[in-house]
Amino acid sequence: MATRGENKNERRRVYDDRKSDYQSTPLNFGSDHENCFAENKNGFSAGQDETKGTPWDDLLSAFCDSLRTQDNKSTHTIRNYRNDIKAYFYWCIRENLEMLNVRHQQIRRYLAYLDQAQYARTTINRHLSSIKAFYRWLVIEDKCQSNPAAILQGPKQSKILPRVIAPRDMEHLLDGAKDANKTQSKTQQALKEALILRDDALLELLYAAGLRVSEVSLLELARLDLNQGFVRVMGKGSKERLVPLHQKACQVLENYVLHARPVLKRDSESSYVFLSVHGRPLSTNTIRTVFKKKLHEAGLDESLSPHAMRHSFATDLLSGGADLRSVQEMLGHSSLSTTQIYTHLTSEHLKEVHHQSHPRE
Repeated sequence: MATRGENKNERRRVYDDRKSDYQSTPLNFGSDHENCFAENKNGFSAGQDETKGTPWDDLLSAFCDSLRTQDNKSTHTIRNYRNDIKAYFYWCIRENLEMLNVRHQQIRRYLAYLDQAQYARTTINRHLSSIKAFYRWLVIEDKCQSNPAAILQGPKQSKILPRVIAPRDMEHLLDGAKDANKTQSKTQQALKEALILRDDALLELLYAAGLRVSEVSLLELARLDLNQGFVRVMGKGSKERLVPLHQKACQVLENYVLHARPVLKRDSESSYVFLSVHGRPLSTNTIRTVFKKKLHEAGLDESLSPHAMRHSFATDLLSGGADLRSVQEMLGHSSLSTTQIYTHLTSEHLKEVHHQSHPRE
């Protein structure tokens, strides 16, 4: 009968990779690994999709369908899963591995390959999460006996506090100079002014409600109640939440909806709040472009993303005395631990106030 010490050693042998996966000597897969992985903006791709038309392609499609219908995953999330798993497929094909019979050591080699290619730890962890989910689904569907990735852990990630915009900078951003060229024709002038009102309303809503870019892009007019001061948001996983709007935000949004949106809508029947010059809903990329332009006009750090508005929304609410649970509901976080990261930011603010105000300082 094995002793407790022998069992402990056996467990240690199985999990010996957990602390040393990413400090080991990088594996050499040959100099032609670029042929296996060619990264672009949409994720991993290859010159020729070697899984297309194969049973694996059918399984991947069925898995993605389950993410959509059973887990209510967004299109963006499903695309990430598909790209991550396809990248793993290509690597398995190149290494002559049968994907239904791989061991956790071989998946660990794949993670080491990503590490050698200098992918960020967050990206490596996302790939591992996708692989785990895929094998978990295969087990449920009786396509695989066990999940070989279940015991693996990704590299530890350093805690990075969210970037926020200081209150004074936020004022410059939201109340920046309005540049309307009076020498333009009446039609051009009307369009220019409509875009200014749209961009102002866009930024005001991002900060007032802490919305994600994707949520703003898909926000419909029927979900905006400016009389009562609320916006109904359809968030991740098709979860709906109600977020209050302050009076200033309602005024800016009402001004846009009444005077600028009809100019942009033209003859379209779009139901979305924020429209392009062609009457179509603003894409997430366009929203990011608008945000960068406003940062430039305000003389602020242009490396900030629109998500900084969401971070600032949460941090400023907590600094103002809002309770953590309420902020969690307004952000649409499924877990309170996700919201707790903002308490680190507010604690630093409290230290600063204490340092400035305490008589013994």
